[in-house]
Amino acid sequence: MYALIVPVLTPFVLLATVLGLSWWEDHVLPPPPVEPAEAPIEAPFTPAAPAQLPELPGVEAALTRGVAGR
Repeated sequence: MYALIVPVLTPFVLLATVLGLSWWEDHVLPPPPVEPAEAPIEAPFTPAAPAQLPELPGVEAALTRGVAGR
């Protein structure tokens, strides 16, 4: 008979445990520290100047050099 009762009651025991821990957390533990109402706002990061990429040679220049080297 007890072999049938234990598996049936297990979910309710687990639920009661979770609810008890939740109550304990809310009523027994100290509250978390409160942050100041107005925290200083940091300025967004803006780079001074965009990076300049080196200019690549044109396709014609590469073909001309390849043909001239033959």
